[in-house]
Amino acid sequence: MKGNYKFLLLALLIAFASCSFTTKKFEDPDKDKLLIQLITYLLDQGHFDPKDINDDFSTHVFDVYLNNLDPFKRYFYESDIEEFEAYRDKIDDQIKAYDVSFFNLTHERLLLRIQESKKIYTDVLEKPFDFSKEENYNADYEALTYVTNKREMKERWRQQLKFSTIANYDDALSQLSSDEESGEEVKPKEKKSIKEVEAEARLTTKKSLDELYDYIEDRRRQDWFSVYINAIVEEFDPHTFYFAPEDKERFDRDISGKFEGIGARLQKKVDGIMVNEIISGGPAWRANELEVGDQILKVKQEDEKEAVNVVGMRLDDAIKFIKGPKGTVVTLTLKKVDGTIQDISIKRDVVELEETYAKSSIVEKEGKTFGIINLPKFYISFEDYNERNAASDIKQEILRLKEQGVEGLVMDLRNNGGGSLQTVVDIAGLFIEEGPVVQVKTTGEAKEVLSDKDKSIVWDGPLVILVNELSASASEILAAAMQDYKRGIVIGSKQTYGKGTVQTVWDLNRMVRNNTKGDMGALKFTTQKFYRINGGSTQLEGVKSDVVVPDRYSYIDIGEKNQENPLPWDKIDAADYDVWENYFDYETTISKSKARMAANEQLKLIDANAQWVKKIRDRENYSLNYDAYKKEMEINEEEAKRFSKLSEYKTNLTFNSLPYELKLMDKDSVLMEKRNRWHTALSKDVYVEEAINVLNDLRMTYAIKNKVANSVKN
Repeated sequence: MKGNYKFLLLALLIAFASCSFTTKKFEDPDKDKLLIQLITYLLDQGHFDPKDINDDFSTHVFDVYLNNLDPFKRYFYESDIEEFEAYRDKIDDQIKAYDVSFFNLTHERLLLRIQESKKIYTDVLEKPFDFSKEENYNADYEALTYVTNKREMKERWRQQLKFSTIANYDDALSQLSSDEESGEEVKPKEKKSIKEVEAEARLTTKKSLDELYDYIEDRRRQDWFSVYINAIVEEFDPHTFYFAPEDKERFDRDISGKFEGIGARLQKKVDGIMVNEIISGGPAWRANELEVGDQILKVKQEDEKEAVNVVGMRLDDAIKFIKGPKGTVVTLTLKKVDGTIQDISIKRDVVELEETYAKSSIVEKEGKTFGIINLPKFYISFEDYNERNAASDIKQEILRLKEQGVEGLVMDLRNNGGGSLQTVVDIAGLFIEEGPVVQVKTTGEAKEVLSDKDKSIVWDGPLVILVNELSASASEILAAAMQDYKRGIVIGSKQTYGKGTVQTVWDLNRMVRNNTKGDMGALKFTTQKFYRINGGSTQLEGVKSDVVVPDRYSYIDIGEKNQENPLPWDKIDAADYDVWENYFDYETTISKSKARMAANEQLKLIDANAQWVKKIRDRENYSLNYDAYKKEMEINEEEAKRFSKLSEYKTNLTFNSLPYELKLMDKDSVLMEKRNRWHTALSKDVYVEEAINVLNDLRMTYAIKNKVANSVKN
């Protein structure tokens, strides 16, 4: 994979240098035009399946872009759309000419309509809603037409706001009834009238909208231009995406699981920038002065005399002042939770996002010990593979579990959306002696087989892989490899997500010499497809579980096949590999597991719940008459009661942290709380329960088959 990436990089840069583009041409004063030049060139030269940018392409971009700008059809008028229609089949021509006049027109109009809508929703929410009136609301926004005049626009907003407010109204009335039923004395002056409850419900709706509009008004032109660019690039496939500079920073942080800063999550509120989480183990956590709820007023760097006022500043801009290189000191002026003003200084450091990383637990069942490892994503530092990554962490967790004498191992890849391809190969190598793990194909080139070349095996015992519909990309490679080798049993959804493509993240700045236009961001685009070692693609079809179990996503449209513009499924020749030689009886174990799952009452209830959730999600018509609304809610609550047993389910499994984590918990109560929550969830998890049953069965079949084999030898 590394070789392919370097080859692609070199080929594109050589082609770029030798093509008709010149440095002078890339010094166009309009950064937007430059961005379109760079992106269209990269996609034409480097995408796995380049598209013809034609009238049909233009039409799709037109529809997707306008829907992204105004999904609820409460900004644009029919007259706006009619004006925009002149560009429906011209966007392709504009792309080729690096013309942004369509974007300019829609952007200016959108800003105008957003300002108008602020007055509309304010006016609507100043008047009481009549919840006794017989009225229905349809939430099928795609079926809505654009309004023709201001009266219709105000009516659209009124209906949408009434729909939002009726839920707040119901919550407030329910709380009022709850207070009365509790027997607590409520003073006459404190008892709210229906009129006051309705007014408070509207105020709650308005506060939510004010926060939304505060965020919208923080967005700059380049943020909206990113929406336009992504409407274009996502026509190529669902995973091709343009990262504006700040988005690229977030992507790097998410894939590596770390960044340099103070270790606090911030949120923009109407009255300023608030601290909403202190990251466990980070500098702010260690200093123990910053608190959740503190408002940041000013930020001062150690080498500057004056502090910068961040009140009213965009959140992303404020974060740039607060984050900084490891070892530097930042001073924050805070309005504390108690209202006092205080300066605190924090020395920045590397902040690791604990929830990104692998974690493990010892599982006890009837005197037997097993291990479970949860891997949220296949993380890596692209700058230095020798830094902390998923493969090295998994190896360490396995070694720690082996020290505790575990007899089987569960790899939990549920909800794991993927990550680094290299870490998958290395992790697979922990379970096999050596051999191919995944095949990679670039358009017009011979396939490349990525193999584990390390003959050592870290874990050769029973193995179960847990997956669901949200296990994607790298997760699917690992599950598929273990399945093809018959190295482990895959338990989970009917199929995984179905993402069988490889993306490259390209820093656009490297393509522009003497750049005076500022940070150009990055483009993530699909360059390759990967295939199982048996030759089949995971694209669209995903990995089919050996033991299929229902879950909450069973009836919801999730997966690559439900995305726009996915690449097709295909297959190539199988790689040269040998099935794992062992004494585990996989067929018998799978058969026993299927029988258990078919008779499991908890799973039957989960399946019924999934069908009910699907029905609720698909509903589009709602009554805005409170009595009718309340009756519908009561029916739903009554139906939901039969699923209350889901949370009451309890396995006979016991979970314990490893010794090294217990030592960390002596100093970190937050870590202890997180692990306790995880263990509590695992103890109610029917899928983990079955995974342990399967490990136990595999362990037993090993003993039986080993005994038979030894008898034959003798």
